[in-house]
Amino acid sequence: MNIEIRTDKNIQNSERLITYVREELNQEFQRHSERITQFSVHISDENGDKGGDDDIRCMVEAKAAGIKPVVGTHKAKNIDLALHGAIERVKRSLEHVLEKKESPRGGHLELVDEEV
Repeated sequence: MNIEIRTDKNIQNSERLITYVREELNQEFQRHSERITQFSVHISDENGDKGGDDDIRCMVEAKAAGIKPVVGTHKAKNIDLALHGAIERVKRSLEHVLEKKESPRGGHLELVDEEV
């Protein structure tokens, strides 16, 4: 599984941040690890030096075999909350898409033999 992490000019991209994001993604998506081929994570500070509530934005994109990419974004007051909010959104969306793919609407058609 390939994990790409990008930050804007207002967020310091460090080994500590990269390790933390990788560990969180691996932990949260271990159930789907065989299906997910790539993660893209983008973290930005929308207000820069001004500060403010909920100005850290995190976008997580998950690419899985056989389905379109699933994206989740979340804004929060710090990187940790923004990351976990985006992860939760992606998890819910991914599980929904995979569930729909595995059991299409209408279910399985069964024919019943009638004995006369």
